[in-house]
Amino acid sequence: MLVLGIETSCDETSAALVADGRTVLSNIIANQLELHRKYGGVVPEIAARRHTELIGYVINEALDAGGRTLRDVEAVAVTAKQGLVGSLLVGVAAAKTLSYMLRVPLIGVHHIEGHIFAGMLSNPELPLPHVCLTVSGGHTLLVHVRDYCKYELLGGTVDDAAGEAFDKIAKFFDLGFPGGPVIDRLATQGNRKAFHFPRPLLKAEANYFSFSGLKTAVINAFKSELASGETLPLADIAASFQEAVVDVLVTKAMRAAKQCGVSAISVTGGVSANRRLREVFSATCKREDASVYFPALSLCTDNAAMIAAAGQARLALGQADDMSLDVIPNVPLEVQHAG
Repeated sequence: MLVLGIETSCDETSAALVADGRTVLSNIIANQLELHRKYGGVVPEIAARRHTELIGYVINEALDAGGRTLRDVEAVAVTAKQGLVGSLLVGVAAAKTLSYMLRVPLIGVHHIEGHIFAGMLSNPELPLPHVCLTVSGGHTLLVHVRDYCKYELLGGTVDDAAGEAFDKIAKFFDLGFPGGPVIDRLATQGNRKAFHFPRPLLKAEANYFSFSGLKTAVINAFKSELASGETLPLADIAASFQEAVVDVLVTKAMRAAKQCGVSAISVTGGVSANRRLREVFSATCKREDASVYFPALSLCTDNAAMIAAAGQARLALGQADDMSLDVIPNVPLEVQHAG
């Protein structure tokens, strides 16, 4: 089956063609970084307007890149849950139009479910069940993936997501947006042990995250160094901050896997591209006889291929939507029907 996926939950306009839920024929992503960079974050109104301008072109490019036409599309999957409401509306409107015009099934997908499928799309050998850590600018949560489209939410963040903390620290240091890649690069030049920043909730048995206090500690350290009159060790601060975030993410994901009785962990979302996170996860899993799986870099950020794969799985379970499909900007993953 050939599924056209559409993703517009934040500031990436993406369309993809995925065959049989496994083979990515095309995955076109148009980002809006230049539009939002001067604001230090995504402006919802600007994002929605840009999606409206781009969506038709991106869909056509996905069809051309995949060597297919609209007549070949057998289902349309779209992110309908979790994201910016204006952005979601653009994608859902496009998906409804195509579904109605082509007379093919329409499947609304939860954005986090898409990230879960990004891991499976890149790693066909990823076993079920497993624990998935989704970590990005808007999300940091642990999910027990019991089977296809069957999930148990283990815990999330109580304040800032990890990626959000990266963005805020980078903005405070005037390093640019998005913060994750720039801090990742800067950290390679610094000493990870120069500052011992707190690891919030690291010892708590509950699978929850908190990065607001860590962010404050980093800012206070910067101000202290500034007041001392010494040369600011930005690379050391960045490396030490990143190490604290990675330590928390890896420790809590490993603990959750043990609690669930599984030895496989997938790590998805934009922050899963972080080099230090991948390095520490791989070393820790090797030491503890576990396995970690990361998406291809092209599938770490928001993309439509993961939405198409998730849509295919739901359609295989007999689940589809009609023209009453609406967007829900903020809804937990667990409310999704389990099939």
